[in-house]
Amino acid sequence: MKRFAAKRFAQAGLLALSGLGLLQTSLLTDAYLRYVKEGMRPLLIVSGAVLVVLGAVEAWSAWRARARRDDDHGHAPHGQDDGDTHGHEGEGAHGHDHSGVPKVAWLLFLPALSLLFYAPPALGSYTAARETPKAVAVVDEDGFDPLPATSPLPITLTDFTQRVQQDTKRAIKGRTVRMTGFVTPAGDGGGSWYLTRILLSCCAADAQSVKVRVYGVQAPKADSWVTVTGAWHAEGALGTSSAAVALDARGVEKVERPTNGYTDALPIGS
Repeated sequence: MKRFAAKRFAQAGLLALSGLGLLQTSLLTDAYLRYVKEGMRPLLIVSGAVLVVLGAVEAWSAWRARARRDDDHGHAPHGQDDGDTHGHEGEGAHGHDHSGVPKVAWLLFLPALSLLFYAPPALGSYTAARETPKAVAVVDEDGFDPLPATSPLPITLTDFTQRVQQDTKRAIKGRTVRMTGFVTPAGDGGGSWYLTRILLSCCAADAQSVKVRVYGVQAPKADSWVTVTGAWHAEGALGTSSAAVALDARGVEKVERPTNGYTDALPIGS
């Protein structure tokens, strides 16, 4: 029975730790954005609160059950020793006690503790270099709005890709643009690298990347966040799928990683 009580307290502790980890990640910090989209924050908070409550209820139930057993033992009839009591309990359990916590089960505490004390790094160049870039949505010919006269023009990687390969009016031709993302090595020794954004549909498991190849400047350190200023790298027919999604860079500025790095947003301050 002691093993059974230990098992219940272990279950309660695991529930409570998991709940506290979720609350720590989603309520007190922005670390949850490394795993899921921003819109899922309320669900994480509710889930964490529910797990904490369940853990508390389980611990209370286990404590009450142990108190009742201790009380029953204290009032056992004269002539019946502890050995007899334990013997009957053993018979109720078919003569064997299999209620102990398996050693491997204690490993479940590691991910729960990691939520509290260690947040794994965000997805970056390692992931982006090993997957095919995300296919951008097809835009109708009349779906492109006129570009503002601002120079350099702030633009997202997705919008730049669409403009380069789908805009038959070639509005991007000759324009100086600014884009922000993180650095992914090209790995082909051609002296270029990729400006990258990772996008989530739901969570980190379905992450996809959008990339723009950068020419003309030496690659900064992998995974560093930068804002690149430059113009379209003239290769292929602009406005068609043959156009290179690439940039001739004129300047690179290091920036801080955005709070939510899993969105394809305009450069900070745009």
